[in-house]
Amino acid sequence: MAFPAPSEPRRDLYPEIEPFASGWMQTDGVHEIYYEECGNPQGRPVLVLHGGPGGAVNPGMRRYFDPARYRIILFDQRGCGQSRPHASLENNTTWTLIEDIERLRERCGVDKWVVFGGSWGSTLSMAYAITHPERVMALVLRGIFLLTKKELHWFYQDGASMIFPDAWERFVEPIPVAERDDLMGAYHKRLIGEDQVERARCAVAWSCWEGETVSVEGPSAKPDKFADPTFAVAFARIENWFFTNAGFFPEDGWILKNVDRMRHIPCWIAQGRFDVVTPIAGAWALHRAWPEAKLDIVPDAGHASSEPGVIDSLIRATDWAANL
Repeated sequence: MAFPAPSEPRRDLYPEIEPFASGWMQTDGVHEIYYEECGNPQGRPVLVLHGGPGGAVNPGMRRYFDPARYRIILFDQRGCGQSRPHASLENNTTWTLIEDIERLRERCGVDKWVVFGGSWGSTLSMAYAITHPERVMALVLRGIFLLTKKELHWFYQDGASMIFPDAWERFVEPIPVAERDDLMGAYHKRLIGEDQVERARCAVAWSCWEGETVSVEGPSAKPDKFADPTFAVAFARIENWFFTNAGFFPEDGWILKNVDRMRHIPCWIAQGRFDVVTPIAGAWALHRAWPEAKLDIVPDAGHASSEPGVIDSLIRATDWAANL
Protein backbone atom coordinates (compact mmCIF):
# COMPACT_ATOMS: atom_id res chain seq x y z
CA MET A 1 0.00 0.00 0.00
CA ALA A 2 1.43 3.39 -0.98
CA PHE A 3 1.68 6.10 1.66
CA PRO A 4 2.46 9.74 0.79
CA ALA A 5 5.91 11.04 1.71
CA PRO A 6 6.51 14.22 3.75
CA SER A 7 6.84 17.46 1.83
CA GLU A 8 7.79 21.04 2.56
CA PRO A 9 6.30 23.16 3.89
CA ARG A 10 4.54 21.13 6.53
CA ARG A 11 0.81 20.76 6.16
CA ASP A 12 -1.43 22.75 8.51
CA LEU A 13 -4.99 22.41 9.80
CA TYR A 14 -7.99 22.94 7.57
CA PRO A 15 -10.09 26.10 8.23
CA GLU A 16 -12.47 26.32 11.17
CA ILE A 17 -15.96 24.96 10.53
CA GLU A 18 -19.23 24.70 12.42
CA PRO A 19 -21.44 21.59 12.79
CA PHE A 20 -24.32 21.14 10.41
CA ALA A 21 -26.02 18.86 12.99
CA SER A 22 -25.68 18.16 16.70
CA GLY A 23 -27.64 16.67 19.55
CA TRP A 24 -27.78 14.06 22.29
CA MET A 25 -28.16 10.33 21.81
CA GLN A 26 -29.80 8.23 24.52
CA THR A 27 -27.95 5.08 25.52
CA ASP A 28 -29.37 1.97 27.17
CA GLY A 29 -28.87 3.55 30.61
CA VAL A 30 -28.48 6.93 32.30
CA HIS A 31 -26.03 8.35 29.79
CA GLU A 32 -26.91 10.80 27.04
CA ILE A 33 -24.13 11.22 24.50
CA TYR A 34 -23.45 14.56 22.83
CA TYR A 35 -22.50 14.29 19.17
CA GLU A 36 -21.99 16.60 16.21
CA GLU A 37 -21.51 16.33 12.46
CA CYS A 38 -19.41 18.68 10.34
CA GLY A 39 -18.15 19.00 6.78
CA ASN A 40 -19.89 17.45 3.78
CA PRO A 41 -23.04 15.43 4.61
CA GLN A 42 -22.32 13.32 1.50
CA GLY A 43 -18.61 12.94 2.23
CA ARG A 44 -16.62 9.98 3.47
CA PRO A 45 -17.67 9.36 7.09
CA VAL A 46 -14.97 9.63 9.74
CA LEU A 47 -15.45 9.00 13.45
CA VAL A 48 -13.29 11.10 15.79
CA LEU A 49 -12.47 9.55 19.19
CA HIS A 50 -11.09 11.94 21.78
CA GLY A 51 -8.45 11.14 24.36
CA GLY A 52 -8.40 10.64 28.08
CA PRO A 53 -10.46 8.65 28.82
CA GLY A 54 -12.27 11.62 30.26
CA GLY A 55 -11.38 14.23 27.65
CA ALA A 56 -13.85 15.86 25.29
CA VAL A 57 -14.19 16.98 21.69
CA ASN A 58 -13.30 20.54 20.78
CA PRO A 59 -13.59 22.66 17.62
CA GLY A 60 -9.93 22.05 16.72
CA MET A 61 -10.61 18.35 16.21
CA ARG A 62 -12.80 19.16 13.20
CA ARG A 63 -9.84 20.70 11.40
CA TYR A 64 -7.81 17.56 10.68
CA PHE A 65 -10.12 16.72 7.76
CA ASP A 66 -10.88 18.26 4.39
CA PRO A 67 -14.45 19.49 4.99
CA ALA A 68 -15.30 19.12 1.31
CA ARG A 69 -14.42 15.42 1.33
CA TYR A 70 -15.37 14.22 4.80
CA ARG A 71 -18.49 13.86 6.89
CA ILE A 72 -16.88 14.42 10.29
CA ILE A 73 -18.67 12.78 13.23
CA LEU A 74 -17.50 13.57 16.76
CA PHE A 75 -18.92 12.71 20.17
CA ASP A 76 -18.18 13.18 23.86
CA GLN A 77 -17.72 9.81 25.53
CA ARG A 78 -19.72 8.87 28.63
CA GLY A 79 -19.36 11.44 31.40
CA CYS A 80 -17.26 13.76 29.21
CA GLY A 81 -17.71 17.24 27.77
CA GLN A 82 -21.36 17.93 27.01
CA SER A 83 -22.49 14.34 27.56
CA ARG A 84 -24.71 13.75 30.58
CA PRO A 85 -24.44 13.07 33.49
CA HIS A 86 -21.11 14.83 33.87
CA ALA A 87 -18.16 12.82 35.23
CA SER A 88 -20.32 9.74 35.80
CA LEU A 89 -18.59 6.37 36.22
CA GLU A 90 -21.81 4.34 36.02
CA ASN A 91 -21.67 1.70 33.27
CA ASN A 92 -18.64 3.53 31.90
CA THR A 93 -16.23 0.98 30.40
CA THR A 94 -14.40 0.36 27.15
CA TRP A 95 -17.16 -2.03 26.10
CA THR A 96 -20.05 0.34 26.79
CA LEU A 97 -18.21 3.02 24.79
CA ILE A 98 -17.95 0.58 21.90
CA GLU A 99 -21.68 -0.03 22.21
CA ASP A 100 -22.17 3.75 21.97
CA ILE A 101 -20.02 3.88 18.83
CA GLU A 102 -22.19 1.23 17.20
CA ARG A 103 -25.35 3.01 18.35
CA LEU A 104 -24.07 6.27 16.86
CA ARG A 105 -23.04 4.57 13.61
CA GLU A 106 -26.54 3.19 13.17
CA ARG A 107 -28.11 6.52 14.10
CA CYS A 108 -26.02 8.28 11.44
CA GLY A 109 -26.79 5.61 8.82
CA VAL A 110 -23.13 4.74 8.27
CA ASP A 111 -22.05 1.31 7.04
CA LYS A 112 -18.27 1.76 7.34
CA TRP A 113 -16.17 4.70 8.41
CA VAL A 114 -12.63 5.91 8.88
CA VAL A 115 -11.79 5.90 12.61
CA PHE A 116 -9.46 8.63 13.93
CA GLY A 117 -8.11 8.66 17.48
CA GLY A 118 -5.11 9.76 19.51
CA SER A 119 -3.76 8.63 22.88
CA TRP A 120 -6.72 6.93 24.63
CA GLY A 121 -8.54 7.59 21.37
CA SER A 122 -6.04 5.25 19.70
CA THR A 123 -6.78 2.59 22.33
CA LEU A 124 -10.53 2.85 21.81
CA SER A 125 -10.08 2.95 18.02
CA MET A 126 -8.13 -0.30 18.07
CA ALA A 127 -10.50 -1.99 20.52
CA TYR A 128 -13.38 -1.04 18.21
CA ALA A 129 -11.51 -2.26 15.13
CA ILE A 130 -10.73 -5.57 16.82
CA THR A 131 -14.35 -6.15 17.83
CA HIS A 132 -16.01 -4.64 14.72
CA PRO A 133 -13.44 -4.89 11.90
CA GLU A 134 -16.17 -5.01 9.26
CA ARG A 135 -17.18 -1.44 10.17
CA VAL A 136 -13.73 0.16 9.82
CA MET A 137 -12.58 1.47 6.43
CA ALA A 138 -9.24 2.78 7.73
CA LEU A 139 -7.54 3.80 10.96
CA VAL A 140 -5.65 7.04 11.60
CA LEU A 141 -3.96 6.82 14.99
CA ARG A 142 -1.75 9.17 17.01
CA GLY A 143 0.26 8.63 20.20
CA ILE A 144 -0.26 4.88 20.48
CA PHE A 145 -1.46 3.77 23.92
CA LEU A 146 -1.84 0.01 24.40
CA LEU A 147 -3.03 0.53 27.99
CA THR A 148 -0.66 -2.00 29.52
CA LYS A 149 0.55 -2.19 33.10
CA LYS A 150 4.02 -1.19 31.94
CA GLU A 151 2.76 2.03 30.31
CA LEU A 152 0.68 2.96 33.35
CA HIS A 153 3.59 2.32 35.71
CA TRP A 154 5.84 4.46 33.52
CA PHE A 155 3.54 7.49 33.61
CA TYR A 156 1.94 7.27 37.05
CA GLN A 157 4.60 5.66 39.21
CA ASP A 158 8.16 5.61 37.93
CA GLY A 159 9.56 6.71 34.58
CA ALA A 160 8.14 9.98 33.27
CA SER A 161 8.86 11.36 36.75
CA MET A 162 12.58 11.35 35.88
CA ILE A 163 12.03 13.49 32.78
CA PHE A 164 9.64 16.00 34.35
CA PRO A 165 10.68 16.09 38.05
CA ASP A 166 9.30 19.61 38.48
CA ALA A 167 5.82 18.63 37.28
CA TRP A 168 6.07 15.34 39.19
CA GLU A 169 6.48 17.19 42.49
CA ARG A 170 3.19 18.96 41.82
CA PHE A 171 1.52 15.66 40.89
CA VAL A 172 2.46 13.82 44.10
CA GLU A 173 1.93 16.81 46.42
CA PRO A 174 -1.73 15.98 47.33
CA ILE A 175 -0.82 12.41 48.30
CA PRO A 176 0.76 11.62 51.71
CA VAL A 177 4.24 10.12 51.48
CA ALA A 178 3.02 6.87 53.05
CA GLU A 179 0.62 6.29 50.10
CA ARG A 180 2.96 7.15 47.25
CA ASP A 181 3.93 3.57 46.48
CA ASP A 182 0.55 3.26 44.67
CA LEU A 183 -0.30 6.66 43.27
CA MET A 184 -3.14 5.49 41.01
CA GLY A 185 -4.76 3.79 43.99
CA ALA A 186 -4.23 6.78 46.27
CA TYR A 187 -5.77 9.11 43.72
CA HIS A 188 -8.62 6.66 43.16
CA LYS A 189 -9.74 6.89 46.80
CA ARG A 190 -9.87 10.66 46.59
CA LEU A 191 -11.42 10.97 43.14
CA ILE A 192 -14.36 8.73 44.04
CA GLY A 193 -14.59 10.01 47.63
CA GLU A 194 -17.34 12.21 49.05
CA ASP A 195 -15.09 15.18 49.93
CA GLN A 196 -15.82 17.49 47.00
CA VAL A 197 -13.02 19.93 47.83
CA GLU A 198 -10.42 17.17 48.00
CA ARG A 199 -11.84 15.58 44.86
CA ALA A 200 -11.46 18.82 42.90
CA ARG A 201 -7.96 19.45 44.27
CA CYS A 202 -6.77 15.98 43.32
CA ALA A 203 -8.52 16.13 39.95
CA VAL A 204 -6.66 19.30 39.01
CA ALA A 205 -3.33 17.82 40.16
CA TRP A 206 -3.94 14.61 38.18
CA SER A 207 -5.06 16.53 35.09
CA CYS A 208 -2.21 19.05 35.21
CA TRP A 209 0.40 16.27 35.38
CA GLU A 210 -0.73 15.17 31.94
CA GLY A 211 -1.10 18.75 30.71
CA GLU A 212 2.44 19.62 31.73
CA THR A 213 3.98 16.63 29.95
CA VAL A 214 2.12 16.52 26.61
CA SER A 215 4.49 18.83 24.75
CA VAL A 216 8.22 18.81 24.07
CA GLU A 217 8.09 22.40 25.33
CA GLY A 218 7.35 21.11 28.81
CA PRO A 219 5.18 22.51 31.64
CA SER A 220 5.14 26.05 30.24
CA ALA A 221 3.08 24.81 27.28
CA LYS A 222 0.30 23.30 29.42
CA PRO A 223 -3.13 23.98 27.88
CA ASP A 224 -5.39 25.96 30.22
CA LYS A 225 -8.15 23.33 30.19
CA PHE A 226 -6.17 20.97 32.42
CA ALA A 227 -6.35 23.40 35.34
CA ASP A 228 -10.10 24.02 34.88
CA PRO A 229 -11.84 22.14 37.73
CA THR A 230 -14.92 21.36 35.60
CA PHE A 231 -12.82 19.71 32.92
CA ALA A 232 -10.38 18.18 35.42
CA VAL A 233 -12.97 16.39 37.56
CA ALA A 234 -14.37 14.46 34.58
CA PHE A 235 -10.94 13.93 33.08
CA ALA A 236 -9.27 12.67 36.25
CA ARG A 237 -12.17 10.60 37.60
CA ILE A 238 -12.83 8.78 34.34
CA GLU A 239 -9.17 8.36 33.42
CA ASN A 240 -8.29 6.98 36.84
CA TRP A 241 -11.38 4.74 36.76
CA PHE A 242 -10.33 3.18 33.47
CA PHE A 243 -6.68 2.86 34.46
CA THR A 244 -7.26 1.29 37.88
CA ASN A 245 -9.46 -1.21 36.03
CA ALA A 246 -6.74 -1.90 33.41
CA GLY A 247 -8.96 -0.54 30.66
CA PHE A 248 -11.51 -3.29 31.39
CA PHE A 249 -9.52 -5.54 29.04
CA PRO A 250 -9.64 -9.28 29.79
CA GLU A 251 -5.84 -9.49 30.02
CA ASP A 252 -2.75 -7.30 29.95
CA GLY A 253 -1.55 -6.72 26.40
CA TRP A 254 -4.97 -7.56 24.93
CA ILE A 255 -4.62 -5.24 21.92
CA LEU A 256 -1.34 -6.72 20.69
CA LYS A 257 -2.61 -10.24 21.32
CA ASN A 258 -5.59 -9.53 19.04
CA VAL A 259 -3.88 -7.42 16.39
CA ASP A 260 -4.49 -10.03 13.68
CA ARG A 261 -8.20 -9.19 13.74
CA MET A 262 -7.46 -5.73 12.33
CA ARG A 263 -4.27 -6.24 10.31
CA HIS A 264 -6.20 -6.12 7.03
CA ILE A 265 -7.41 -2.57 7.77
CA PRO A 266 -5.33 0.24 6.22
CA CYS A 267 -3.67 2.14 9.07
CA TRP A 268 -1.51 5.24 9.56
CA ILE A 269 0.22 5.88 12.90
CA ALA A 270 1.61 9.33 13.79
CA GLN A 271 3.99 9.09 16.75
CA GLY A 272 6.13 11.78 18.37
CA ARG A 273 9.71 10.62 18.95
CA PHE A 274 9.79 12.39 22.32
CA ASP A 275 6.30 11.42 23.53
CA VAL A 276 6.55 11.01 27.31
CA VAL A 277 2.84 10.32 27.94
CA THR A 278 2.65 7.37 25.56
CA PRO A 279 6.29 6.55 24.71
CA ILE A 280 7.21 5.41 21.23
CA ALA A 281 7.91 1.87 22.46
CA GLY A 282 4.18 1.16 22.27
CA ALA A 283 3.92 2.35 18.68
CA TRP A 284 7.04 0.38 17.80
CA ALA A 285 5.65 -2.82 19.33
CA LEU A 286 2.41 -2.30 17.42
CA HIS A 287 4.29 -1.71 14.18
CA ARG A 288 6.35 -4.87 14.68
CA ALA A 289 3.14 -6.86 15.19
CA TRP A 290 1.43 -5.01 12.32
CA PRO A 291 4.09 -4.24 9.70
CA GLU A 292 1.47 -3.33 7.08
CA ALA A 293 0.56 -0.22 9.10
CA LYS A 294 2.54 2.93 8.37
CA LEU A 295 4.47 4.22 11.37
CA ASP A 296 5.27 7.89 10.80
CA ILE A 297 7.74 8.94 13.51
CA VAL A 298 7.70 12.71 14.01
CA PRO A 299 11.28 13.60 15.02
CA ASP A 300 10.62 16.85 16.89
CA ALA A 301 7.33 16.13 18.67
CA GLY A 302 5.96 14.87 21.93
CA HIS A 303 2.42 13.70 22.66
CA ALA A 304 0.26 16.70 21.76
CA SER A 305 -1.82 16.62 18.60
CA SER A 306 -1.22 20.38 18.28
CA GLU A 307 2.53 20.11 17.61
CA PRO A 308 3.41 21.13 14.03
CA GLY A 309 4.98 17.82 12.99
CA VAL A 310 2.05 15.84 14.35
CA ILE A 311 -0.45 18.09 12.58
CA ASP A 312 1.47 17.59 9.33
CA SER A 313 1.44 13.81 9.71
CA LEU A 314 -2.26 13.66 10.57
CA ILE A 315 -3.31 15.92 7.70
CA ARG A 316 -1.33 13.79 5.25
CA ALA A 317 -2.96 10.74 6.85
CA THR A 318 -6.54 11.97 6.51
CA ASP A 319 -5.91 13.06 2.90
CA TRP A 320 -4.52 9.56 2.26
CA ALA A 321 -7.56 7.90 3.87
CA ALA A 322 -9.91 10.06 1.78
CA ASN A 323 -8.40 8.52 -1.37
CA LEU A 324 -8.70 4.87 -0.37
